[in-house]
Amino acid sequence: MSVTIALVDDDRNILTSVSIALQSEGFLTRVYSDGETALKALIENPPDLAVLDVKMPRMDGMELLRRLREKSALPVIFLTSKDDELDEALGLAMGADDYIAKPFSQRLLIARIRAILRRTEMRATPPEEQPEAEPAQIVRGRLSMDPARHRVSWAGKDVTLTVTEFMILEALAQRPGVVKSRNQLMDVAYHDDIYVDDRTIDSHIKRLRRKFRAVDGEFSAIETLYGVGYRFAEE
Repeated sequence: MSVTIALVDDDRNILTSVSIALQSEGFLTRVYSDGETALKALIENPPDLAVLDVKMPRMDGMELLRRLREKSALPVIFLTSKDDELDEALGLAMGADDYIAKPFSQRLLIARIRAILRRTEMRATPPEEQPEAEPAQIVRGRLSMDPARHRVSWAGKDVTLTVTEFMILEALAQRPGVVKSRNQLMDVAYHDDIYVDDRTIDSHIKRLRRKFRAVDGEFSAIETLYGVGYRFAEE
């Protein structure tokens, strides 16, 4: 069965180019140029996932997500301005699944869509029907990660991460004490020949620390080795 992706953005060029890219990968697409029009359609005829621009006239992406979450658990990826941390924190608290900053690679967007769809499918599958060889849980001191269900907790308290943040943390936690360079972490989080600046990884690490410190003010398990990279320090 074909998977349907809804695109909501007031930029017609983005709607057209992303829609073509998704269709070339076998997805069906629906496009909407404003939040008000999209809201009714997303509730009455929900797609499998929606990609929403944050800044739109009439009804912005944040308000669209807020009203959508009153009636739907539809997976959502936000498109936002580069390094807009306020938008990210608010959007994730409201129930967004991931963030991608503009300008973005279409290949990256497609990779994130596939990752979220896999996670959503795993959550909806009864345990007895799930594959026997699903990824093992990772437990490192107070950290617990369930890759199959994209769940993370610290000292028993849930921590909400984007797909990208989860991948970076998983790479660090799999081998405690082993230093991962920025390039190694970029290879984990960004596939193929997608280029991102070194500072992008630094921003993800900063956000990971902030989220864990929200549940434990003394969190220090992600260490920086200046000029080398990062490592996870198991207690």
